[in-house]
Amino acid sequence: MHSWIQIAPDCDFQIQNLPFGIFQAPDRDPRVGVAIGEYVLDVYVLTQHRLFDMLDIEDPTVFHRPYLNDFMALGRPIWRQVRGRISELLRNDNPEIRDNRTLMNECLLKQKDVQMLMPVRVPNYTDFYSSIEHATNVGSMFRDPANALLPNWRHLPVGYHGRASSIVPSGVPVRRPKGQTKPADAATPLFGPTQQLDFELEVAFITGQPTALGTSLTPEEAEEYIFGMVLFNDWSARDIQAWEYVPLGPFLAKNFGSSISPWVVTLDALEPFRVPGPVQEPKVLPYLEFSGNKNLDIQLEVALQAPGLAEETVICRSNYKYMYWNMNQQLAHHTVNGCNIEVGDLYASGTISGPTPDSYGSMLELTWRGTKPLTLPDGSQRKFLHDGDVVTMRGFAERNGVRIGFGEVRTEILPAL
Repeated sequence: MHSWIQIAPDCDFQIQNLPFGIFQAPDRDPRVGVAIGEYVLDVYVLTQHRLFDMLDIEDPTVFHRPYLNDFMALGRPIWRQVRGRISELLRNDNPEIRDNRTLMNECLLKQKDVQMLMPVRVPNYTDFYSSIEHATNVGSMFRDPANALLPNWRHLPVGYHGRASSIVPSGVPVRRPKGQTKPADAATPLFGPTQQLDFELEVAFITGQPTALGTSLTPEEAEEYIFGMVLFNDWSARDIQAWEYVPLGPFLAKNFGSSISPWVVTLDALEPFRVPGPVQEPKVLPYLEFSGNKNLDIQLEVALQAPGLAEETVICRSNYKYMYWNMNQQLAHHTVNGCNIEVGDLYASGTISGPTPDSYGSMLELTWRGTKPLTLPDGSQRKFLHDGDVVTMRGFAERNGVRIGFGEVRTEILPAL
């Protein structure tokens, strides 16, 4: 399939992708857009020109809202209708927009000329811990390498409930947090800015349908509720985390900020990239059993640009396919106790690390707790992140010449106040 819009082969936003997001322009308030090549397609404009009249959408103003939630709430059959109709309109043999210069100028805007906003209103946020390589690395650092995984890790998708209000889109800076730390040589805790600020390379899925309190989902039902996926940077303050972690787990070390990419890539777009996941041993309990391939072959990278340097340095290359617990199992486990889910809920994968040191998805692992600093092109070193550093995460799936990309999530670190 090809579009009448010229799209470079290495562009993330081919006609086979068509991710959804929220944008605003100088002459337009926030609304739903779809990425195609270097452009944003204004979906609300399409409805105003009656190009969606054949779809089962009673209220087209769902595309003239500051979040995707109202559109997502219409359900998967409507998601597919809309994406299918947009694909049809952009196909190279369809003249409906292609041969209407006035309409084309009205509905297509250059991405560089618009501002991308939070794609969804996030009522609830859960962060999982589902990469066995990451969990093993952390366990080896802080406990016994021979018993790196805690007893429950291979039996259930470990997770915690995070802070939804501090999730921000790409381009919004994150400020270095302050909190309590307790260095090994200190008798009492200290207060001040973290000295061990870190990123975590993650991918998150977003639910577009709710469930009632007291009900649960199976892994096979999960995909009817998942709208799509984004890149996710779960910022972490490792020294604050080490002091506060026991007895209840993540708190101030995590809730000061998380960053997401603005385009939500649908599960339908990612369907061709399904692959088997790691063998799960011991055998999972029946409520976590699934059939078919549930992992996704999504290539990921993290780049670091230090202040004063013109070029960034790629410091990590990993892949979402390494996930031990897949998102179907994550959602099934999340709801098995009757926990209700809401439209717009966000579920992050946890740090995604691969089997080799260059595929570790955090500074904690890449520098092995600061004992093996990274050296940048100017000779400077990083054990953890400095003020002014810019961290950029990218991800894409590619097969048979078709690339389905997420764009990027790019964030600058500001000094503590």
